[in-house]
This record gives sequence, C-alpha cells and structure tokens, in this order.
Amino acid sequence: MLKKVVHPLLSGALIFALFCSCAFFPGVRPSPQAPAPERFSAKVGYHYSLAVLTRLNGDLNGAIGHLKQALDLYPESSYLATELVSFYIENNANDLALTLGEAALARNPGNSELRSIMGGLYFNLRRYDKAIREYQAVIRLDPDNQVAYLYLATVYAEEKKYEEAEGAYRRMLEIDPENVIGMFYYAKTLTLMERPAQAEALYAKIIAKRPAFEAAWLSLAALYETQKKFDEAIGVYRRYLEVNPARQSLRAKIAELQVKAGRPAEAEKEFRDVLAVDPANREIRTALGLLYYDMQRFDEAAGEFSALLETAPGDDRMRYLLASALEQKGEGQKAQEEYGKISSAFDLYINAQIHAALIFKKAGNMTEAIAVMVRAIAKKSDQPVAYLYLSSLYEDVKDLAAAERTVREGLGHFPRNADLLYVLGMLQEKTGRFEDSIRTMEKVLAIDPQNADALNFIGYSYADRGLRLDEAEEMIAQALKLKPDNGYILDSMGWVLFKKGKYTGALQYLKRALEHLPDDASVLEHLGDAYLTSGRREEALEHYRRALEKNPGNSALIRKIDNLIREK
Repeated sequence: MLKKVVHPLLSGALIFALFCSCAFFPGVRPSPQAPAPERFSAKVGYHYSLAVLTRLNGDLNGAIGHLKQALDLYPESSYLATELVSFYIENNANDLALTLGEAALARNPGNSELRSIMGGLYFNLRRYDKAIREYQAVIRLDPDNQVAYLYLATVYAEEKKYEEAEGAYRRMLEIDPENVIGMFYYAKTLTLMERPAQAEALYAKIIAKRPAFEAAWLSLAALYETQKKFDEAIGVYRRYLEVNPARQSLRAKIAELQVKAGRPAEAEKEFRDVLAVDPANREIRTALGLLYYDMQRFDEAAGEFSALLETAPGDDRMRYLLASALEQKGEGQKAQEEYGKISSAFDLYINAQIHAALIFKKAGNMTEAIAVMVRAIAKKSDQPVAYLYLSSLYEDVKDLAAAERTVREGLGHFPRNADLLYVLGMLQEKTGRFEDSIRTMEKVLAIDPQNADALNFIGYSYADRGLRLDEAEEMIAQALKLKPDNGYILDSMGWVLFKKGKYTGALQYLKRALEHLPDDASVLEHLGDAYLTSGRREEALEHYRRALEKNPGNSALIRKIDNLIREK
C-alpha cells in the first residue's frame, strides 16, 4: 500500500531543558606563562612591542601584521614563530598556522610550547595521529609535563583508545596526585568506559578536595541520572546547593528528576519553594508552566505563561507556549490570536502558523486554514514543512492542482528535498501520471537510497498494476528491512505476493499489516481478496464488509459483497 503522507507538527510534549555537559578542547597556550622573549634587535623589538600593544587594543589582524614584520627581520626566532602561530589560530587562519608551525619545528624541534600548540591545533582539526605525536614529543622533552599527559589522554579518549587514555591519566596523577582537573577528565573517560563506580568515586574525591568545583557535582549527578538513580542525583544537586546557594536554577533540574521519578507533586513543590523567595524568577516560573503543561493542567500552564508575557510582551517563545496551552485547553480562537501575534523572525513561526491553520481545519474552515499558510509562506519561505502542510490542505479540499503548484514552489527553493519530491510523486499518481510518479520517486531514491517510502511506492505501484513483479517484490523487501513493522509496507508485500499467486505468504503479510492498521480500508479489502482466492468466502465477506464501513460508497467493494451474497 502507498504510504499516507503525514505532515509533521510540533509535538505537544514540552520538556525541561537538559543538563548542559562540559566539553574539553585542548588549548592553544597550555603553558601557564610564555617563555621570556629572546634578545631582539631594536627593529625587531619595535615591531614585537607594537604587536603586543595592538593585540591588547583588540586588533588581532594588526598584531599579526606587526609580528610578521618582526619575524621577517628575525626568521630564526622560535619565540616569534610560536607567538605568530598562536595568533593565526586565534584568527582561524589554520592553514597559515600549520605551515609556519611545522617549519618552525623543523628548525627547532625542542620547542615544547610550540609542540603543545600544534598538538591542540591538530586535535581541533581532527588529525588525531599528529596530535598524539606532538604530545608524545612534549613528554619526551619534559617527562613531568602534566598538561601534555592530560591533552594526550583527551586525544586517546576521543579516538576511543581508552586503555591508552587511562595510562596517560594515571601517569599524570602519579606526577601530581592532587590534580583535580586531571581527575575530572579521567572520571569522564571512565564513564565512557562504562565503569560508573570508579567514575563516581573519582568525582567524590574531587568534590572532597574542591567543593566549589561545580562541573564535578553536575557530572556526578548526570552519571546517576543515566543510571536512573534519580534520588542519588537529586541528593547531589541538593548538597551542591548547600555549597553554592546562588545556583537556584538547579532546582529546575531537581524538579525534572522528580518528574522522572514519578513525583510531579514534589516537582511542583520544588518550584513553589523557589518562587516563595524569588517570585520574579522567570526561569523557574517558566519551568513551572512547562511542568503544568506536561501534567495536562493547561489552565495553570496558561496562567503562568500569560503572567510572564505581561512583563515581556515581545517574548515570542512565551507567546508560543501560551498559545499551545490555550490550544490544548480547547480555546482555539484565543490560541489563534496568540499564534497570529508571533513574529516571523521567531524560529518556530512556521510551526505556530501550522497550529493556527490546524485549528481552522478542525473547525471545518478550510478557506481560513489555507489563507493562514499562504500568508505564512509569504513572510517566511525557508522551511519545507510550510509547503508540505499547505499542499496537504489543498488535497483535503480536492484541489490537487493547487497542491502540486505548492509542492513545486517548495521545490523551487529546495530542489533536493526528498519529502517534497515524495509528495509530488504521490500527487502525480493521484492525477493519473503513473510514469511521471515513478520518475519522481526515482529522484527521491537518488537523493536518499534508503528511503523506505519511495521504495515501497514504486514496488506497490508496479504490483498493483501487475508489472515487473520480481522487481516490485525486491524493492518492497528492501523497504521492509528498513521499516519492518510498517503496516503499509507489510500490506505491499502481501499484495505483491498475492499478484504472484503466493496466497499463503500473502495472507501472512496482510494479517500482519492489519495488526498495525486495523481500520485501514485498503488492507481490509486486500485481505478479503486473499481470503476469497484461498476459498475462504465467509472470511472474505467479513473483511469486505469491514472495509466498506471504513470507506462507504466504494462501488468496487459493494459489487464484491453483492456477488458473494448472491453466490451463497
């Protein structure tokens, strides 16, 4: 069976913001202090001094220019080369940094600072083998360089060479057992190695040594959360709030965990406690509104969002949340008014207009639903979903020509959008242009060879017409591997087997399709045909009748039912 086109809408589920994890990027200046400048001539010193002053004034390009002049006068200076490489990296001139850095190291291979800088550059460029080489060279030059071990371990971890990473971390901690930064990244690597107990112990050790180290607290809580140890995670957040009471925003995270633990009332209490002492806290009040929304207490959610909007009328996000809550309450007209006030600059503007159009559609006012989307596209034409939804509205009113015009307009902006091409193919098939529809679906597969819906479309279209049945079966089988539980594709496989005279196999697939699509008239009719061909007339009649209930007025079904009744 051909897949019905489903146009995506923004999900009604509104969730809390997730914990923001820490990321580690090796720095370009790992040494705590640059080495003392070499003894420069007056001209070199003049340009170097200008570079420093220019950089302090925020003019990076000017500083680079002066450094280049200084280096031209003193090309053998390892110090100037190191400084210029660092400036190039800061200016995102990575190619220049690579060329100069590699040349400078060829002249002075013992420059450990430059090797560290180059290691960081290679890491950021994902040239991990070269990054490892540089950090290993730094360690050979300076066996007690903790920073080099830390960066080396980070590169190993990025490449999932966890044993090598662990070896570098251990050596670093042998040099300095109190290195909490090293412990922190070691703990994160242990988490990746699925050794949570050791990671927990290391985080606890860090916290004992450095109670103000927020990232350790948050990472420990996140580790508990991934293990669904919600009470332990909540405990970590509460203990950290004792250390740093100013981080009341973490109460939102505690509330989220209370919800995950199945205790929404506790989450509400958490927010209320914060608001009792800080009633103007927008972050917490917003989170409370979202909690009410998720609990389907839409009146209270709308109240929170409305109050917040009064103090910031230009907040499109808050207006969107208010409109969503009003829509869920069943106050469609009020919701439409709020959706209509949202600026086209808002990232969810098109979603908002789709919701407004959907409210009109549910009320049976298709003219206004279409008008909403036409106006939305006139204001913001950069989202394929707008064209997809408008085309579906035109299909609802049987204006297939307008639906196709809309899709083609979208393809003018997004010529390689597989969803728009798929809908175009469907419209071509509905308007009797079979060969055009096949060519369009082949374009979809050229863009996305794993597009199960396009594979199924071509396979079913051939099968339904009794054409190229072996090829049809092969394409449907490929689609079924990609979506093994898709009722439409299961129906297609049953139908192609039916066309090939393999009735036992056809019945098996069609029954499975009906499990997924119990109210689909086409599946019921196909199953009736398979039962009839297998001599099971009563079961065929039952399924034809059920299909007619779902698709009243279908003349072909009426004839099949009448023929079976007369033949009794």
